[in-house]
Amino acid sequence: MTKAKAKANESGEPGAHRAPREYRAAELAEAAGITPRTLRFYRERKLLPPPRREGRVAWYDEHHLARLRTIAALLARGHTLGGIADLLDAFEKGRDRHSAAELLGLGDITTPFAEETPVRLTPEQLADYFGGEVTVDNLAASLDIGYVAIDGDEFVHVSRRLLEASAELVAKGVPLAEVLAAGRRLRDQTDAIATTFARLFRSHLLPGTDPADPAAVTGLLERVRPLAKSVVEAELGLALDRQVRAELAEWGRGPEQATQENPAT
Repeated sequence: MTKAKAKANESGEPGAHRAPREYRAAELAEAAGITPRTLRFYRERKLLPPPRREGRVAWYDEHHLARLRTIAALLARGHTLGGIADLLDAFEKGRDRHSAAELLGLGDITTPFAEETPVRLTPEQLADYFGGEVTVDNLAASLDIGYVAIDGDEFVHVSRRLLEASAELVAKGVPLAEVLAAGRRLRDQTDAIATTFARLFRSHLLPGTDPADPAAVTGLLERVRPLAKSVVEAELGLALDRQVRAELAEWGRGPEQATQENPAT
């Protein structure tokens, strides 16, 4: 695409079809606020995907510009180029394995239990939530658990509540790796709880509903949703009281008293 074509596509004339913007190397560097030499360096370090080639001319697009802006933002937040390269590699691998459609369950039967709002984030916005703790390992763990997926040049987090609670725990001093490890354990435990309810529904409620009537099935599930959540919330509160009291008692005794009460054999 020539400059003239790019300008024609951005003209906004009625009926004009806006094609994706493409840049020569010098134009891309200018748009990203870097020098052509820096752009070549990033290409050599494989921080950018290959451009589209038309003869001897290399054409870059908006995805390359977004990548350069992400690199600049992560550098400004203290990440090294080596660390950024590892993160971007994990990002690309995650793009292949975890799409936003997979994360959000698009195309599956809709059930009324989850009330979460997904959040779209650029890589630099994700870094802002968790500071320097957005590492390759933590990103891979988030992808594996299913907290995040990749859509284009952005992340999609499955739940605003989970995102903000995780960020708050990290801000209070809990390492992100520990938050994610706890999330993985909780996923297994909540799956077991959900299985208990699903079997109750199937054994005692669904047999009285016509499976050929989706509205009736959905209505039934919507009626039992608050009951299931109330039971889980009540049981969780009682369990937290028990476990936290036990931990506080252990902490209050101190290591010396705990050793006296439980001498090594």
